Formats: sequence, structure tokens, C-alpha cells
Amino acid sequence: MNVSLPESLKLFVDDQVANGGYGTSSEYIRDLIRKEQDRTRLRNLLLEGAVSPPAGVADAAFFKELRQRVRSRAKK
Repeated sequence: MNVSLPESLKLFVDDQVANGGYGTSSEYIRDLIRKEQDRTRLRNLLLEGAVSPPAGVADAAFFKELRQRVRSRAKK
């Protein structure tokens, strides 16, 4: 895949490569695409949650149970 950029965008990408720790412009573009994929996944999860029915009260007991589940999964 080839992408044509106007000079101003090419200069910006070159600057990001030089100062942002990227080895090549392709590496920078891949990173942008991955970040956009993550952002899109998060947006979809948030929208899914927004239309889902309430699961219950988020009180101290809820968060205690949540922390226990997370710790349990982290040990695996």
C-alpha cells in the first residue's frame, strides 16, 4: 500500500519519526492505525454499555467483588 501525502503532512510524519522514537514512517503510520483500532473498540464497548440494562448497584460490595475477580484473573 502506498499513501500520498501533501508536503506539510509528510514533514509532520518525518518529524514524528525523528522525535517520537519511530524507526520509519511506516512504523509511525502502523502505530496510528493501532491506536485508532483501540479507540474504535473502546467506543463500541462504551456504546454497547450505554444501551445495556443496568446490572445492579455499584456500591462498595460491588467494587470489592470486582477487585477480587481482577486479582484472581491476574494470578492465572
